[in-house]
Amino acid sequence: MAFTVVDPVAGTRLAEYPTMTADEVAAVVERADLAFRSWSRGASPGERAAPLARAAELLREHRDELADIAVREMGKRRDEAAMEVDWAVGHFAWAAENVDMLTADLPLQSEPGLRLVLRPAPLGAVLAIIPWNFPYLNVARIVAPNIAVGNTIMVKPAPQCPESAAAVERLLHEAGLPDGACTTLYAEVDQIPAVIADRRVVGVSVTGSRRAGRSVAETAGRHLTRVSLELGGSDPFLALSTHDMVGLVEQAFWMRNFNSGQVCSAAKRFIVMDDLYDEFLAGLVARMRACVTGVPDAEGVEVCGLSSQVAAERLEAQVDRAVEQGARVLCGGRRDGTFYEPTVLVDVAPGTEAYEEELFGPVAVVHRVGDEEAAIALANDTPYGLGARVFTTDPAQGERVADLLEAGMVAVNANVGGGPYIPFGGIKESGAGRIGGVVGTHEFVNLKVLTIAS
Repeated sequence: MAFTVVDPVAGTRLAEYPTMTADEVAAVVERADLAFRSWSRGASPGERAAPLARAAELLREHRDELADIAVREMGKRRDEAAMEVDWAVGHFAWAAENVDMLTADLPLQSEPGLRLVLRPAPLGAVLAIIPWNFPYLNVARIVAPNIAVGNTIMVKPAPQCPESAAAVERLLHEAGLPDGACTTLYAEVDQIPAVIADRRVVGVSVTGSRRAGRSVAETAGRHLTRVSLELGGSDPFLALSTHDMVGLVEQAFWMRNFNSGQVCSAAKRFIVMDDLYDEFLAGLVARMRACVTGVPDAEGVEVCGLSSQVAAERLEAQVDRAVEQGARVLCGGRRDGTFYEPTVLVDVAPGTEAYEEELFGPVAVVHRVGDEEAAIALANDTPYGLGARVFTTDPAQGERVADLLEAGMVAVNANVGGGPYIPFGGIKESGAGRIGGVVGTHEFVNLKVLTIAS
């Protein structure tokens, strides 16, 4: 078996990375544990920050080369691939610049004669299971802060994205990280339980599907291993009022279709007030029809094909079942190889599969509601709880609605953010825990209570 890079457009095999044997996987765990005990645990914050800062510089220097890899692996639009490298640079730079904050004591209420603090202490080797849709960003946002606080990382990439993972590992070593501090784990799914069961592995971070999250969480639970889960979403976009319908539709288009719609926190369900519905729907359908589709390097292209033939066929099957269950396709709805036309669905009823599932591609589901209460109820009527967006001309309404939405992240008249300082994550079946910021970084540290007599 091998991790294989397949050109999504041409379908040709471009590179193969052999899957590790059981002994090779065990050796990666050994190296990660050794690097923790011999370097990261005892290194000063500044000593850990230096290679992270240098890694940010190297990623920036190799921006075009790294973007080329992402285009080859998943057919990402070239400018979006370069943008993703920039985001990864930001995560490494932020971790380096804020290492003192991430490792600083947190004061606690104390009694007379005592000083109490929470002192973040590293735990050891962490396994990060990474998806394919953002191969650089998803690596950077778990690797950078964990190295900063003194953990070591084993990165298990998606099977179709081994080349990007190898490139990041190479640049991290060039930046000065010692052997074992960050290592790529080319392991099959059935090899992962043994890694989680190893007592030297102190935590597991999973970004992926609900099925993957449940499997990992079950294994981690048996061994009382810490786990952080980011498992996708079916984010609502609530259109409550607007002074600029053209602008609102344009935001809806890009919040659905960035990265060809393959974003866990993308807006996927558009919940529109009755007085806006007809104009919004007509505008979105027209914009989706006018979308420029094509290969990653084509000039002016807005949406490319999906990451693989399997992904495109899966989305096609979901839309076909939605239609069988009563939904209507107002535009799109057809597949050509890995390309799936930007699509608008209406009449997706409660109890149908499309109402419950995440549609991972350029498909927007639009609902009509009569009032604010109905909008909130529909937004929350999902097994997911990752992000949400509220658009309104009334700031008080925006915050009121945001408080009632069941999501880990809510934006009012804005997009859900993903910067390195933001604790990214959700609730319900979108997962548990956070990635990023101080909160996310502390998922895999021991917040040790120190009581010190004065």
